[in-house]
Amino acid sequence: MLAIVSAIVFGLGFLLDLLDARIAGNISGTTFMLLGLTLLALHQAGIGTASVKSYGGGGWRGRSRR
Repeated sequence: MLAIVSAIVFGLGFLLDLLDARIAGNISGTTFMLLGLTLLALHQAGIGTASVKSYGGGGWRGRSRR
């Protein structure tokens, strides 16, 4: 989930950087890119990701081999 949000934030930052625009006077494309990197770091750390247990048994991983 955080990876999708970071992709959206990166897209907004890219557009702001291309247009050389700022939001509210001090939020630029670089700010959005740094926020996107922070969200990607959180995603890589495992925050905001679903665990295998939350899917009700883990699918093929939860099956026993008999």
